[in-house]
Amino acid sequence: MKFYELKRDPSPRYTGNLNAAHKWGLPGVERCPVCDLPPEEYTMGQYPCVDLSALPPQDQGKLSDSWPVPREEFIRLRELVRPLAPAYAVLTSGARFGPLQGSGQGYFGQLVMQNPWSLCMRREALDRLRSAGVRGLIGCPTQVRFRTKHAPDLRDIQLEIHGRFHPDCLPPPNPPCPTCGVVMGHSVPDPYRLDAASLPRHVDIFRLADASTRIIANEGLVDAVRRLELEGVVFKELEAR
Repeated sequence: MKFYELKRDPSPRYTGNLNAAHKWGLPGVERCPVCDLPPEEYTMGQYPCVDLSALPPQDQGKLSDSWPVPREEFIRLRELVRPLAPAYAVLTSGARFGPLQGSGQGYFGQLVMQNPWSLCMRREALDRLRSAGVRGLIGCPTQVRFRTKHAPDLRDIQLEIHGRFHPDCLPPPNPPCPTCGVVMGHSVPDPYRLDAASLPRHVDIFRLADASTRIIANEGLVDAVRRLELEGVVFKELEAR
């Protein structure tokens, strides 16, 4: 099985731009005074189908502000979200919830990557991929306004998180902070290899657990995109062993 990283198609014809964000998110956590690291990991995971509107307005306000909070308050907010989120959600700082809201302009392909860690699709492209048997595509309606008569009907794709880097491409781990015990992580290896044993077999597209800024697909999705002649992204083949 081959695996690929999704990237935005750099062709100048794709001028689309989304000035939009998700409504809620888990805030940061106050940093350790010794190592200046937060005690919680950070994720770029996005769960647009998670609706937090039933929470008390005061808590919704706190979940709309990314400013770091004490760890005890972060844990309280996380536990409010947990029953409303899917079991696979990674509930760490930076996790985003609710519909994508804002404005958009320009020309979009059938597949849309505003940045490396987000994926939207035109509704008809999502329907065609699902009909082709692609697994792992959960599309949520956006609340993005367009100043055009032919606005795209975009679906924000909610992804599971799976997969690790192969140990051979990672440097030795850093020592933990003697005060808080947090270990400073490493940047994404360049190039990087995937640990084949950690990759999912039940979905064809997912967010990489070791680098949540990367969206990975297997050859099943890539073949379907190419066969259906869907445009807007390109694929970079990865080594997995």
